[in-house]
Amino acid sequence: MDCKKVKKVFRVVGIKGGGAFANFGAEVPTLARHFITRVDEVKNHSGTEIALFEPKKDGNHLEGHYYVGFIVNETLKQVPDGMDYIETDQSYVTTRGNILNIDHLHNQLLKWADDQGYKRDLDSYIVETYHPVEDGEEEVEIYLPIHH
Repeated sequence: MDCKKVKKVFRVVGIKGGGAFANFGAEVPTLARHFITRVDEVKNHSGTEIALFEPKKDGNHLEGHYYVGFIVNETLKQVPDGMDYIETDQSYVTTRGNILNIDHLHNQLLKWADDQGYKRDLDSYIVETYHPVEDGEEEVEIYLPIHH
């Protein structure tokens, strides 16, 4: 598994969702499917689906929020009704693999970051980008925010 540290800017137009962290696995794809029906309203989108997640800070942190949307190619001044524009400029540790292995990828990336001595930034969004590949498969690229 290929893990690395990157500094990256994400420009995103998306819809905000929220609820129990335990339900994100079902809720996030549902909201993403809804968002895709409105993607034509988003100007300058890159075609890359993205989700941003509030990190779970500890065992007592049961509810959080997230955004699903598309990466856009430039800063936007206006967004469609019910959508938000989010821009991040952050250092991350990142890896990519089959979306079916997403839990394993997250765990491996956390372990790698820890082994490298990186400290997680729990005040910044976790980012996942989604990439269709051959045979209807999908890959996910995970970006965990870290302190510089």
